[in-house]
Amino acid sequence: MRMRMTLAVLPLAAVSCNLLTPLAIMIEPTKRVAPEFDKLPGKKVAVLVWTEPATLFDYPHTRFELATFIGDKLHAELGGREPATTVVDPRDVEDFIQKSPPAQIDPYAVGKKFDVDYVVYLEILQFQLRDPDTPQFLRGRIEASVSVHDVRADAGSQRRYDLITAKCEYPDEAPVALTATNSPLVREATYRKFAETVARKFYEHTIKGS
Repeated sequence: MRMRMTLAVLPLAAVSCNLLTPLAIMIEPTKRVAPEFDKLPGKKVAVLVWTEPATLFDYPHTRFELATFIGDKLHAELGGREPATTVVDPRDVEDFIQKSPPAQIDPYAVGKKFDVDYVVYLEILQFQLRDPDTPQFLRGRIEASVSVHDVRADAGSQRRYDLITAKCEYPDEAPVALTATNSPLVREATYRKFAETVARKFYEHTIKGS
């Protein structure tokens, strides 16, 4: 009875329009995308992030935070599948880097330290949280080169795989005002979007489009 009363008050034109709308338009098409690198399932993996010293000066925990978001996303998507992927705790990687600074640009040193199969290595090429043209507004942008290093590769075999550069921007539409509330929200949302952009390189996923 409630449903009949609700429908009765809708404008006739709106009802007619809905009835005539093709189902194909109402349901946005999607497509499956194969992983760019499909060798992580069943393997032990470490995530290593390098950032410019200037970035660490302004945001001291950026390297660790990005590695954590990416590692968490990989674990969420691949850790529960069979065969399961194991991701080294980013806190352990960061602790090792702090004690051995040269390792921050040496994926094989990190790989051997933690006895992993692969190291996902990112070099941050661009990192910003404020809009460069209007610094009183927030718009996160991250761009990074992404490579995978096979720590257990035999001599003469391919050890490094260079993937497509990862980029993200948040928010998409327009920057938001810089406030004490917005700043951490935009930062976290940018990290999450970037982590998903990187992690999707390693598992099949769905995107909008035909």
